[in-house]
Amino acid sequence: MAQQPSLDIAELKRRMQTAIQSLKHELGGLRTGRASASLLEPVHVEAYGQRMPLNQVATISVPEPRALSVQVWDKSMVAAVDKAIRDANLGLSPTVEGQVLRIRIPELNEQRRKEMVKVAHKYAEEARVAVRHVRRDGIDILKRQLKDHAISEDDEKRHEAEVQKATDQAIHEIDQALAGKEKEIMQV
Repeated sequence: MAQQPSLDIAELKRRMQTAIQSLKHELGGLRTGRASASLLEPVHVEAYGQRMPLNQVATISVPEPRALSVQVWDKSMVAAVDKAIRDANLGLSPTVEGQVLRIRIPELNEQRRKEMVKVAHKYAEEARVAVRHVRRDGIDILKRQLKDHAISEDDEKRHEAEVQKATDQAIHEIDQALAGKEKEIMQV
């Protein structure tokens, strides 16, 4: 008979933390009117027959607070990099100067700020869903263990409460990260 998986609260918490770290990484890429090399992290370029992150075909630098510079290593990749940045839905329009793409970071107007907040909310909801999936996995394991008489009903209820507590904690952390980013975006 196959060994039933046992519930590992630490593993569930680690998986929830992964979802939170992913959210924080995505929120870090949302621009708030200031240039940051991390703005271009979501950009992937069609290069050499595959999709690769922008930082594997170019050097990204921040020459001034409201500008980015992308130095493309291979001259034949300049058009692909330009297209990838434009298609990334970041609201950025590069200017090509030889092998360098210059990107001015526009001032955020009220409408753009609201759009950014909506994107932040979408990222947060995806993180919440990921955390809920982890919770569901944990509860499924408990139900299987109870059904197979591997644990008692009391143990199942106790472990289920632990899983719920970890979930609530993770959701709270997600909400805090979202609130901080929302405040940062809406500040004029």
